[in-house]
Amino acid sequence: MSPEPPAGAVPALEALVELLMEGGAPVSPRSAERARQVHIADSVSGLDFDQLTEAQRIADLGSGAGLPGLVLAAALPEARVDLIESVSRKCAFLRRAIGRIGIANAEVVCARAESWAADQGREAYDAVTARAIGRLPTVAELASPLLRDGGYLLSWRGRRDPDEEAKLARASTRLAIEPVKVRAVTPYPGSRDRHIHLVRKNGPTPDDLPRRPGMAVKRPFGPE
Repeated sequence: MSPEPPAGAVPALEALVELLMEGGAPVSPRSAERARQVHIADSVSGLDFDQLTEAQRIADLGSGAGLPGLVLAAALPEARVDLIESVSRKCAFLRRAIGRIGIANAEVVCARAESWAADQGREAYDAVTARAIGRLPTVAELASPLLRDGGYLLSWRGRRDPDEEAKLARASTRLAIEPVKVRAVTPYPGSRDRHIHLVRKNGPTPDDLPRRPGMAVKRPFGPE
């Protein structure tokens, strides 16, 4: 089972749930209704990894409604969490959420991950998180230049995909990363086929990363 959030984080998480259900959040009404039982619980499942709970600086890719980024910021008050999001209306929601739920250790980076990695975010993070965005090789490419040597990517996924995992393995040298483990999680009642992929950054970022925005999606590394 997934770990429980720290008691001190519960008020902030409840405030986040209320905000998601008010309307205007970048989630569907159905997702808002499932926020507490599903999305918060799924986000908390990352706390089972020491590589995340011991990180001092965390970047959440494609943060959207703040899942898992805002949840992790509430649960890990000693860490700094940057919420990387390129869509302006989602950035506005995240800023409103930070003020509403009262957390001081989260900041919104309203930029493409590639642009941030080419500037202040390059090799700045101990951990990068990504939930429900992109394919594994794409997520790994976006995360690699953000991670310091020895840092970790945690990617929340559904059912395992052997083809994606093989592409990630083939791209690993090109991206200076190494797949470490895939852990099955059961974060909420009735959840099935939930997994978190743990990927380690090995060495300095290759000179050709980050590529220009969009290339990691259009032409991901790792095909045969």
